[in-house]
Amino acid sequence: MLRIGILGLGTGERHIEAFEAHLGCRVTVLSDVDEEKLRQVGERHPGKRLEDKPDKLLADPDLDLISIATPDNLHFQQATAALKHGRHVFVEKPLCLTAEESHALRQTLTENPLLHLSSNLPLRVSSRFAKLKRSLDAGEFGEVYYLEGDYLYGRLEKLTDGWRGRIPYYSVMLGGGLHLVDLVLWLTGDRVEEVTTYGNRISTRGTAFVHPDFAVSLLRFASGAIAKISANFGCRRPHFHGLEVHGTRKLFVNHPEHGTVYRSTAKKDEPALEETPYRDYRKPDLFTSFIDQVQDRGHRQHG
Repeated sequence: MLRIGILGLGTGERHIEAFEAHLGCRVTVLSDVDEEKLRQVGERHPGKRLEDKPDKLLADPDLDLISIATPDNLHFQQATAALKHGRHVFVEKPLCLTAEESHALRQTLTENPLLHLSSNLPLRVSSRFAKLKRSLDAGEFGEVYYLEGDYLYGRLEKLTDGWRGRIPYYSVMLGGGLHLVDLVLWLTGDRVEEVTTYGNRISTRGTAFVHPDFAVSLLRFASGAIAKISANFGCRRPHFHGLEVHGTRKLFVNHPEHGTVYRSTAKKDEPALEETPYRDYRKPDLFTSFIDQVQDRGHRQHG
């Protein structure tokens, strides 16, 4: 039975139920620096120890796994500390904010090979995208040469009124667009060799938020394929994950209600509708996969 501590009780409160849906684990400790939030969440989830000092949770010898749902600028330091104390780690995206942090985190994980690290990237468990991946892997789309992914968030208040605008640096691409980056990497299995990114803050002009609220990246893959990924917090539409996959045989376009697969430019050839659900992914599905992998990897490596 894996014993789990949850650090950060905003989004982290959802982690409690997601982990406890798995019979192989039990959440034993909750932590948040906001004592009132900690008290309230503790009341809603009785029987768990409450800890208002994150460092104590990170070093707790009675935990096997730590789930981190704190603001983005804390993820690297806390994930690194948990790994060095011998804990498996699940951390909300992004894992870190700079290339230097990424290299350091990879080195820490390499030095602790029995430990498992994962993040919250639920588009991988969308039934529609999983079916698309199977089709791509089977070669049904031919050679993929171009992809578009758009993280259409449309929630500027998250930048202007929430913690994202109060931390030293917040990236809409790492905090949101990363979902589409991960999706295209997973779908193609390709390796990125070059990235160019542009951004602006037109939508938040005149507010206290000083970083780009919109960003668009061009990715060049080893295969020669190209992808365009955008993170758009100011768009005037409901939250949606836009996706196009262009292959030499087929084109897939994601829509909220269905996907569309085009096979021909001829007007007489009607595109096929892909009605496999897109938003059927649930947080417990991702956590179940993670717990199963942790248990397959073996026991703790306490530091």
